[in-house]
Amino acid sequence: MSMREERIKKDLALFEQHLQGLEDTEAVDMAKRYYRDAQHYLSKKDFFTAFGCINYAHGLLDAVRVYNSEKKGE
Repeated sequence: MSMREERIKKDLALFEQHLQGLEDTEAVDMAKRYYRDAQHYLSKKDFFTAFGCINYAHGLLDAVRVYNSEKKGE
């Protein structure tokens, strides 16, 4: 397994961890779609696109967490 493939697989696993406990919103749904896209491109060995997709997915989850924190007044 190449270093790129290994890195993307780690990012996919990390996404699954970060997804736990988040309410299913439109943004979370979009993040899940980017996650599935990343899996698809990884299976095609298109590491560049897979990496971009999983990073968009992480970014969306980060935005949801920031929004939820601000909504709670943290």
